[in-house]
Amino acid sequence: MATGELRQRPAAKDVPAPNLSAGASGQQEDTKIAHPSGKERHGTVVSYLRALTFAVYFTSSCVALHITQFLGAPLYWLNRDLYYAYMALPKQSFGLVVTTMTHWWAPTTIRISGDASVAGQFSLTPDGRVQCSFPERLVMIANHQIYTDWLYLWWVGYTNVPSMHGHIYIILKESLKWIPIIGPGCMFFGFIFMSRKMATDQPRLAHRLGKLRTKHTDPDGEEFLNPMWLLLFPEGTNLSNNGRVKSAKWAEKIGVKDPAHLMLPRSTGTFFCLNELKGTVDYVYDCTVAYEGVPRGGYGEEYFTLASTYFRGRPPKSVNFYWRRFALADMPLDDQEEFDRWLRARWYEKDELLEQYVSTGRFPANGAGIKGHIETEVRTQYPWEFLKVFVMLGGFVLIFKFILNSINRLIGL
Repeated sequence: MATGELRQRPAAKDVPAPNLSAGASGQQEDTKIAHPSGKERHGTVVSYLRALTFAVYFTSSCVALHITQFLGAPLYWLNRDLYYAYMALPKQSFGLVVTTMTHWWAPTTIRISGDASVAGQFSLTPDGRVQCSFPERLVMIANHQIYTDWLYLWWVGYTNVPSMHGHIYIILKESLKWIPIIGPGCMFFGFIFMSRKMATDQPRLAHRLGKLRTKHTDPDGEEFLNPMWLLLFPEGTNLSNNGRVKSAKWAEKIGVKDPAHLMLPRSTGTFFCLNELKGTVDYVYDCTVAYEGVPRGGYGEEYFTLASTYFRGRPPKSVNFYWRRFALADMPLDDQEEFDRWLRARWYEKDELLEQYVSTGRFPANGAGIKGHIETEVRTQYPWEFLKVFVMLGGFVLIFKFILNSINRLIGL
């Protein structure tokens, strides 16, 4: 369905915004307002046990992967191509971590549709898993609903053929750099930390993007580019009451319409990234994300907190994606102001898509080759696949033990 057709749909009657108490009292949302996922499935004791098992799995996985990263760090000075290929493996493993922790603790339906620009790029396996066939190099943009958006989009990389969950690059807030294990781990992954001051961020972006567009040479002398999915959230932060207020003020200041379901995108960073990658990337893939049950005027972050989603058994009933694809060749990348208008126009289209979702509970049906909407779930192909997270570290331990035993035998002689 074309965006123009969405304008023909009558808007649903407004539903009063929920009376959310002070954001700091996240626990109150469980008792004072109806939750989109229904009643809590687990009591206090079970919730604590779920939190404990979640913490053990997530922490042990992160520690194992971080040790693996450190063990491979010397490759940076020996062979850069080998170093980046090596670091893709623990990144791939972390993609498995976020996929399995969602499957085990927060199972949800993923509902997918898209317009004709992504026709033929989705399919279903006999066991109900979705497979995407996006290119190995792209820039992905999305509206930012809640903090776990990146988690579901990372899973999309896992579903791709070929798999791309080892080649995701994300732009993060600089403050995350200082979180133990997580921050240094993200630095090894080549993620980009931003201070939101372009004078400071531009050199960092240029440095990292320069690496992502660097050509390499294989043993046969053929040049190639490493696989890369760069994930951008042009709104800069997740949707919230404070963000909506700032967006409205910004819209009034520059004399444009403020979207009803989104915040206005800031185009400077996206414009810079696309220009830096121009010639090495052909398409931008745009994903409009919506969470089932969030009422008109409500914010997903008020309902789907970490505790609610993973510990109390209240994950979103469904996460909904609507995909579109845009060619860089068709974008006005020679003029910042023109690109700003182009990106804002795409956000107004996303706002209309979200209006349809809020009004009907569905994005437009597929123009992508499969009738209706594709429904699947976040899970791995094999139940035992999470063990791959520990394989690399286990291999190092076995090699170390073999070397130590060999030395002991030599000394014994």
